Order: sequence, then C-alpha cells, then structure tokens
Amino acid sequence: MGERDGAERPPDRLHGRRRGRRLRPGRQRLIEERLPALAPALPPTGRHLDPATLFDRPIADLWLEIGFGSGEHLAWQAAHHSGIGMIGCEPFVNGTAALLDRIERDGLDNIRIHPDDGRPLIDALPAESVGRCFILFPDPWPKRRHRLRRFVRPDNLDALARVLKDRAALRLASDDPRQIDWMLLQLRRHPAFRWTVRRAADWRGRPDDWPRTRYEAKALRGQPVYLTFERRRRKPPNAAESGENGCQ
Repeated sequence: MGERDGAERPPDRLHGRRRGRRLRPGRQRLIEERLPALAPALPPTGRHLDPATLFDRPIADLWLEIGFGSGEHLAWQAAHHSGIGMIGCEPFVNGTAALLDRIERDGLDNIRIHPDDGRPLIDALPAESVGRCFILFPDPWPKRRHRLRRFVRPDNLDALARVLKDRAALRLASDDPRQIDWMLLQLRRHPAFRWTVRRAADWRGRPDDWPRTRYEAKALRGQPVYLTFERRRRKPPNAAESGENGCQ
C-alpha cells in the first residue's frame, strides 16, 4: 500500500460529522441522562474490559456493530437476540440519540453504546471475546487520498481478528462499488478471514436475520452487496512444532 512518498499511514483521528441538525428536547435529554449509564468507561491502555460486567444480567455472547447509523439494525438484533450483549460504536450524536430513543421505547436492556470512534473500544476488548461483528454501509471515502479513512483496512482488521472468536462472523454491506472492491481486496488478503460465499445469491441477497434499514432502502435504488467473512480458527499452540496448519 505504498505511495510515491513512502507508505501511507492510517489516520490517527476520526474523520466525519459528529453532529447534524439540533436535537429535539426529548432526544437531548436521552443524551444527557441515559447515555452515561450505557457508555462503557474504557480502561487505561494495556487493560481490558470484562464483557460480563457491562450488562446487568448474564449474556451468552457479545456482538459488536461499528458505525450503527441511527441504530435500526442494532436495535433489531438486540430485540431478536435478548440473550446476547450488543455494543455499538457511533460518533454521530444524532444517530446515538436515535438509538437511545429506540432503547427507551422498546425496553432494550442488552445494548451498550460507545459514542465515538470504534477502534479504542476494540483495543479495550479482550481477545476472542466477540461472537459477531457488523460493519454496514460505512462511509466509502471515495477520493483516493482519503482511502485510509475507510474503516476496513489492514490495521483495523488485525484488531478485529484479535477480538473475534474462532469462526465468528464478520458481516459487511455497501452500495458503493469502490468500497465493495476495497473491502473484498482487504479481507481476502488478510490471513485471519475467510469469505463464506458459495453462490451469487450469498452476496446479492440480504439474509433473513439482517433487517432492512431506511438507509438500505435508499441504497436499493442501486445494488447493495452483503458480505459475510468468517474468522479462521487460530493455530493451536503446538501447531508450529507438529507442522499442522490451524487456519481452516
């Protein structure tokens, strides 16, 4: 990924909008009163969150959504998988307020929100702690000079590979052809991920447990693509000595 002046460096800060139009009073109240209780405090560098302590009851697994938009997908997953703990990352205040509204309206108690860039949260999660991850319709950053602002890039995939459990699903979607090509290139190059596609319907059609959002309804004017990758099984500790390859 080198360029004329040497290798590009991924950006060390988040780009993009953090706030849109002024919030209605009710949603502003949710940001002020409800969000602090649902936003995990990140530990000091080098220490990790304990997912079991993030929720008020035991959870069977932990799922992560990076860039949840207005939270429609995350709220649907939480409502249909009440035993799973969900964490969503979203720096856009208006989107966070919309998700808080859904949490309040539907009485969802299995969602936690990181209202900022997702990478610090990922770094704070323990290894092999996430059973599923969603990156749906991320900003395509279409200009070449901005391409390393895209979330799907080698360093972030390394971080996800660390926290995803063996055989965990990484689900992605986009309606931007350049973004789709980019995601496929990055993920197919990465040794920790395997594309589960077997036929065209696997990426052209939305799975039954993948709810349609308002953003996706707009995207359907074009051709959204739905990608599922799997975290390969890790190599056993003694595989190097025995000559086995644990990535299957």
